[in-house]
Amino acid sequence: MCTMQTGTQLTKMKGKKKGLVRFFYLDEHKSCIRWRPSRKHDKAKITIDSIHEVCEGKKSEVFRRYADNRFDPNCCFSIYYGDRVKSLDLVSTNAEETRTWITGLKYLMAGISDEDSLARRQRTRDQYPLSADKNGDGTLSIGEVHQLLHKLNVNLPKQKEADTDENQGSLGFDEFCSFYKMISTRRDLYLILISYSNQKEVLDLHDLARFLENEQKIKTVHCVLFVDASCSNNSLPLGFTNYMRSPAGDIFNPEHNQVNQDMTQPLTNYFIATSHNTYLTGDQLLSQSRVEMYAYVLQAGCRCVEVDCWDGPDGEPIVHHGYTLTSKILFKDVIETIDKYAFTKSQYPVILSIENHCTVPQQKKMAKYLREVLQDKLDLSNVSVHECKKLPSPEILKGKILVKVELFLPTHTITITHTRTHTHLYAIQTSPDYSRLSRALSDLVKYTKSVRVHDIETQAFMSSWQVSSLDETVMNQILQLKPGELVRFNQRQLLRVYPSNYRVDSSNFNPQSYWNSGCHMVAMNYQTEGRMLELNQAKFSSNGNCGYILKPKCMCKGAFNPVLEEPLPGHRKTQLVLKIISGQQLPKPKDSMFGDRGEIIDPFVEVEIIGLPVDCSKQQTRVVHDNGFNPMWEETLVFNIQMPQIALVRFQVWDHDPIGRDFIGQRTVAFTSMMPGYRHVYLEEMAESSIFVHVAIIDMAGKVWHYKIHLQI
Repeated sequence: MCTMQTGTQLTKMKGKKKGLVRFFYLDEHKSCIRWRPSRKHDKAKITIDSIHEVCEGKKSEVFRRYADNRFDPNCCFSIYYGDRVKSLDLVSTNAEETRTWITGLKYLMAGISDEDSLARRQRTRDQYPLSADKNGDGTLSIGEVHQLLHKLNVNLPKQKEADTDENQGSLGFDEFCSFYKMISTRRDLYLILISYSNQKEVLDLHDLARFLENEQKIKTVHCVLFVDASCSNNSLPLGFTNYMRSPAGDIFNPEHNQVNQDMTQPLTNYFIATSHNTYLTGDQLLSQSRVEMYAYVLQAGCRCVEVDCWDGPDGEPIVHHGYTLTSKILFKDVIETIDKYAFTKSQYPVILSIENHCTVPQQKKMAKYLREVLQDKLDLSNVSVHECKKLPSPEILKGKILVKVELFLPTHTITITHTRTHTHLYAIQTSPDYSRLSRALSDLVKYTKSVRVHDIETQAFMSSWQVSSLDETVMNQILQLKPGELVRFNQRQLLRVYPSNYRVDSSNFNPQSYWNSGCHMVAMNYQTEGRMLELNQAKFSSNGNCGYILKPKCMCKGAFNPVLEEPLPGHRKTQLVLKIISGQQLPKPKDSMFGDRGEIIDPFVEVEIIGLPVDCSKQQTRVVHDNGFNPMWEETLVFNIQMPQIALVRFQVWDHDPIGRDFIGQRTVAFTSMMPGYRHVYLEEMAESSIFVHVAIIDMAGKVWHYKIHLQI
């Protein structure tokens, strides 16, 4: 750590250029790597918690562009970081220095990953007074306090009884801590504590058990240890606050952080996390193709990746987008990356969706690399299927990679024919020339044979050992004309839905309408952040983010029409009663013109139900003016939901503006993953920011949902 904080000269590699010598060092808080000189100035940094992996040697795409003898591999290392998995490629002057950085970074990464969320939030909170002391004199002047409060998004009267020592006009550290406790006392939590402790301000085990059963709807508590801290003036007892702000008080069911669904059913009974144009870092015209994107999506829980293969120079097949004018990557490098990362996040099967544009000779080379690199991951000889007409389960296929090969075909077309009693819908492709498909490559395909869609109705009764791909334009027409038939089709074979070719910006469609009809593989552009990808992430988070979600029973067997007013006749509706109580440390909008110096926000909360068409709705609270630090709403929103098994609940916080509204943050949770009772809803990628709610889930017969959960507090 000392060596890293002192800093060393390292060469930063970039493209095929000579490289830039920069001074790299670990900051004083051991929270990020910095370097200088840089045109980015203070922004030239990589935070430790954004690092995915540190690799020794010349393994990155950047290093591969240089001659093999250019650098000593023992002096080279790469840092993979960020949401889109960029690489920082560095060369040191000696192997010992390289080992110091690799060992140190891995140590720091382990510390970050093991640190619980509460401790991380506490560390962030402790840095507030340090950063506010502009002149470094160890105290905060009244002006510095007001600047800090403005940054914290709170507007308070100028007179507060915190300056108690002889040094009037400024606050020392202890005085500031008292002042912060004064303004941050949670009235909402305090009232809950008082109501269950018989006005004692302390919860004993009996009080806690009563609170957990009555409010949190937890029937059985195992191994509970509750530590209460002494109560100082104007402060809430620390033990109860820490518990309510810990993962145990989060709205997300902690048991859903692991696989909790039946994984022994046929593949057709699952939604599968699927990536489109996996290799791209951005849009379809100018962005780069990078092997690191396969590592990124697989570690994000994706279980179906796309590989677009073309003939390359020197007989080596390459991967790139047909429209892309920039980089290309070797097929072999892609397969090696998939082999390395396929089962780091999930042990359930990966589907390799190959869009094949190659000639037969290069297809043979592809088959050779697949066999040599993936080896026993391709061997399905020991997979036993009891019913030959059904696909095997994710459990049986653990650790296996399924190959799907599709010859490049023209765009699908729709044909509709009418008879006196029926309307027939056909999605037609040209008859592919299978003489163009290498036998060596086709022999690798077993359970995921790529077939064209010709008739939604009749094909629903054919073999299930096949998969079809349709773009969103065709799918939308089928959904409009034959939604029930599409559900039945999806009960028999796998179906992949991918974005239209017109989405050259790599934007994402709304996946929910395709999930509603039971489509298994709804392909998303993982490189494009935003609302649609957030829905996808929420969907697959409810089963340990393993990439597989069990479909509702009504989608797996029998008739079901997702667009009807009553899709489940005879089934009781579920009522969701949400009380939006308060907010905590809500920031100013990211794109605020003046940043932290901008106006204090006027927040409100919008809650949206995303599911079947009949269930989709949204409601919002009133606006609280001039308070992003601890706004209080105390408003109740009520939603009636016919099919909660497939619904998502999206919480969004907005800043009201006379000419519109600005987005603050969001959290989306699968309905089935929501915990009842008093819960914090932490906004995504915001360690401190949350809204505090009360959740009640009731079926229309009046039965309240309970949970039997083992807690370790």
